[in-house]
Amino acid sequence: MAVILYLAYNLVKGTSAVNIFIGLAFIYFAYIIIKAFDLKLLSSIIGKFVNVGVIAVMIVFQQEIRKFLLYIGSNEFLRNKNWKNIFKRNFTNTNDKEIYLNIDAVVEACFNMSETKTGALIIIARKSDLKFFINTGDHLDSGLTSRMLENIFFKNSPLHDGAVIIHNNRIVAARCVLPVTEKENFPANYGMRHRAAVGITENTDALAISVSEQTGAVSFTMHSEITPNINKQTLTFLLEKNLKQLN
Repeated sequence: MAVILYLAYNLVKGTSAVNIFIGLAFIYFAYIIIKAFDLKLLSSIIGKFVNVGVIAVMIVFQQEIRKFLLYIGSNEFLRNKNWKNIFKRNFTNTNDKEIYLNIDAVVEACFNMSETKTGALIIIARKSDLKFFINTGDHLDSGLTSRMLENIFFKNSPLHDGAVIIHNNRIVAARCVLPVTEKENFPANYGMRHRAAVGITENTDALAISVSEQTGAVSFTMHSEITPNINKQTLTFLLEKNLKQLN
């Protein structure tokens, strides 16, 4: 039970769901106090709400519950290092799996699009199973080149809306729909691409690169943390650091 509560907390922390939960908890404790003082009218009113509490919680937290169940049923949950550490049963090899990526192609495409202020959102899969998000877009299974990425995000291209997902050095899908972050303190100067970049990296170990359509600024996002306004050298360093390349 403690593990389930811990995982559920990790999924909703930093979102409005935490405040809603606190509000529901306050109502429940108020009900206990009112019942202890035998205030029959208030007890009856709040009691009606408490009696349908399970249904109310399912309605209010439907997105979080759906997200939690998807996470439990995904490979990411089984591979999660924190989960393994809780039970001290990590019998498998702990060495990180090396992932090859044509970094030069990605960096070149991002900064070519930056110069023309072409909006883009590129997701690079690591260990997380992104099949759920891949299935929301158009399957491509194309080789990874800078020209291919630029053609996808060209403003008149039918695939330019949404995100591109790269897996095993191939462009597996385009026009993918991603979850957006629900953080209330999210900076107002960031657009929907940045919200989606944070949203996908909140629940997976994927890397996200976004190019602003307004300013042309390139940003890198990992574990819901945005590194904004980076140059070619910084992007190359961040990708090399977080992806062990096979020579």
